[in-house]
Amino acid sequence: MGIRTHGGSLAPGGVVGDGRYRLLAQFGIDERGGAHLWRARDGQLRRDVALTILVGDPADVDAARQGRRTLERAAHAAKFTHTSVARVLDVLTLGNGISSSEGLLGIVVSEWTKGTDLIDLVNEKRIAPSTAARMVQALAEPVERAHQSGLVLGIDHPQRLRVTPDGHLRLAFPGPLPDTTLRDDVKALGAVLYLLLTGRWALPGGPPAIPAAPRNQTGQLVPPHLIEPRVPQEMSALAVRTVSDGGQGGIRTSAAILRVLDRVAAEEERTRKQPEEVDPDGTVWTTKKPVKDAERRRKLALGVSALVIAAVAALAWAGMMAISFFQDDAPSGPPVNLADETSEQQPQDNGEGGGDDGDGSGDGGRTTPGEAITPADVTVYNPEGEGDSVSEAPLAVDGDESTSWATDQYQQQFPAFKSGVGLIAAFDDPIDLARVRILADSPGTEVEVRVADSADPALSETRTVAAGALDGPRTELTLDEPASAEYVIVWLTTLSGEEGEFQSELTDVTFLPSA
Repeated sequence: MGIRTHGGSLAPGGVVGDGRYRLLAQFGIDERGGAHLWRARDGQLRRDVALTILVGDPADVDAARQGRRTLERAAHAAKFTHTSVARVLDVLTLGNGISSSEGLLGIVVSEWTKGTDLIDLVNEKRIAPSTAARMVQALAEPVERAHQSGLVLGIDHPQRLRVTPDGHLRLAFPGPLPDTTLRDDVKALGAVLYLLLTGRWALPGGPPAIPAAPRNQTGQLVPPHLIEPRVPQEMSALAVRTVSDGGQGGIRTSAAILRVLDRVAAEEERTRKQPEEVDPDGTVWTTKKPVKDAERRRKLALGVSALVIAAVAALAWAGMMAISFFQDDAPSGPPVNLADETSEQQPQDNGEGGGDDGDGSGDGGRTTPGEAITPADVTVYNPEGEGDSVSEAPLAVDGDESTSWATDQYQQQFPAFKSGVGLIAAFDDPIDLARVRILADSPGTEVEVRVADSADPALSETRTVAAGALDGPRTELTLDEPASAEYVIVWLTTLSGEEGEFQSELTDVTFLPSA
């Protein structure tokens, strides 16, 4: 029987939890909440477990309240299952496995994660950027799933994470602190990426075993690629923009992180060097050797021959028709009065706007738009984070060409950090939208017109009804057929600009219903 431990005397060989759990080794301390992280042996089930032990004075009302909140959040997390998150097995509270004399506020018991301590790994060597991307990708997936359920995982301390034998990151010591938010989980993903790339921790409250990430004179994080030149700038920017709270183009969701990491992985796969192949004659092929297929060559030759014959026949027919045209002195068939035909086919201009108005509104039989309708409200639509220039959104529909709404300036083109950004216009009543006219001097901007049924929809809940590029000062996006909608989104999927400076500006947006 081991010695019953107290909060200030936790040591290997001691027991907690009514003598059930024998302490084996300590793996860290999250000093922000007095959480001591231990590996222990479950004497009843004869298995190793991970213990997140909350040390504190039960007589301290504030500390006891904070401890209860952590235990409540851990109990909620017990319902969440993912291979990258250790399963919560039990939650011990005062009077339920813990006595008031132990100097403990509670214990979170979770399954033990075999593998390597994350700090030991980064202290031993720098992680290859491609490996770091895959590791964070595996951790971002459960964060995204948990956030969809409204759960906070609490991954914002590196000693709570371990590296499994197959190289995946895993939350080994669950138990989010009372004030940990969804945003903290996302920032932690950026901090973990920063740690893997540089060996430095970019958030406050890190363990003494890891140096803090350097900052410049303005207090901003030094990008990882300036510390480790081999780090791609895209990954470097991802880490910094995820951790940082301010600035433009910040990362606010785990979904955005996953999208960037997916693209990084795809690019790595695409650029991975192909094995060299050597022909018997000594020729080296760095991709693939040409396929020597006699049957394919025979079919190709037959196809080319058929095309040549068809071309000769077409030329012969054209020559015969030309000869026939010049040889005929009189037209064949019934007489045709071209003047009458023209008068019958041309529309009558009765002064009521029936002709072409010069802006394309009368072409191709499309629905003629009515007078423009001003929306009741216009706001920035950004389902993946904070909006761009939120206060300036109404300037895009005020009819004043001296005012405008602009996106933030991004260092990389969409969808590097988000799939897009735009404006959502709300109307008092549904309109039968026929066209959207955009005045803008932002060449190269690509726009989608989407309709929605609510004021704050997910992008997947919207429907694209028109799309195009802003290649001139005035662009009209015409719907194939009018769409009835109360909410219309002007969604920018590609920004104007060049490398390092991507930004679009909309001077005026007009919504035209069908007549």
